[in-house]
Amino acid sequence: MTLNKVELSVSEFHLFQNFIFEQAGILMAEHKRHLVANRLMKRLRLLHILHYAEYFDLVQHNPEEKQLAVDLLTTNETYFFREPKHFDFIQHKVLAHWPQNKLLRCWSAAASTGEESYSLAMLFDNILGLTPWEIFATDINHSVLETAKVGHYMMDRIEGIPANFLKKYCLKGTGKFTGSLLVDPKIRQRVNFSALNLTKQLPEMGKFDVIFLRNVMIYFDNDTKEELIQRVTGKLANNGLLFVGHTESIKSIKHGLVEVQPSIYRNEKGTS
Repeated sequence: MTLNKVELSVSEFHLFQNFIFEQAGILMAEHKRHLVANRLMKRLRLLHILHYAEYFDLVQHNPEEKQLAVDLLTTNETYFFREPKHFDFIQHKVLAHWPQNKLLRCWSAAASTGEESYSLAMLFDNILGLTPWEIFATDINHSVLETAKVGHYMMDRIEGIPANFLKKYCLKGTGKFTGSLLVDPKIRQRVNFSALNLTKQLPEMGKFDVIFLRNVMIYFDNDTKEELIQRVTGKLANNGLLFVGHTESIKSIKHGLVEVQPSIYRNEKGTS
């Protein structure tokens, strides 16, 4: 049997289906079997492993390989200023009225490769001036966080960045870096990237005025969603805002938040 012809059997798919649910709370539907096979194939080839079951056994006994498997199986679709209505709300309803010299704390809870976090950073810096702010950005996927920390992107990823922000906060690549850009260090150093599993107990992080938890819950079952919302909303400051994806809803989940508008919720019961 050659590795090019090996297939991911139904039973092998179920092994990884259960694995990613246990590790990340992601409910992977049956029709994702082909996707799982494709994402793991390069790793099998590199390790000269002929069967997915053999690779699964390696994952179970090797912590580094386990994290690599999690990285490969977690989806990371994002781009700059995604869902622009949220950024308009932040600009006009939050930043425009933010008290001078009061620290603004923001958590980008599923940061992926960093586009969301840097979009927020550009907006904060541009509007708040000398008023202090900080962004804590997390993801379960270690490899995408390494990309995020570098802040280097191809030009086809930057369509959503306003022209004035491109000029102010991005460095255009030249020579061998032509066709790419680098987020300015003055912005990168204001964002703290860290690995974090949202389905596990959260560390001590303090309270946040703004939490972006967008396009994460679409991968979870209802029980996991409810646990996640309870966990995350516990990190909201009094009057803090939670943003979820426009295609997501927490109306069927107990959360104690007040809906400001679809996909935006305010904590009016927390403590600052």
